[in-house]
Amino acid sequence: MGRLHSKGKGISASALPYSRSAPSWLKTTPEQVVDQICKLAKKGATPSQIGVVLRDSHGVAQVKHVT
Repeated sequence: MGRLHSKGKGISASALPYSRSAPSWLKTTPEQVVDQICKLAKKGATPSQIGVVLRDSHGVAQVKHVT
């Protein structure tokens, strides 16, 4: 949907941080993250559900940065 009194549709989105390394406070090893992903996938979780579990329970924001 467009705006009521102006042109355009807006491009609001969250920006990912530029640093592509794991945070210093994260104590989870890449092997543990991969094992957790495999366990959740075997249970039938979708990729988005796996990401939510890793983010909320284990503090892993971006798996790419950790592995």
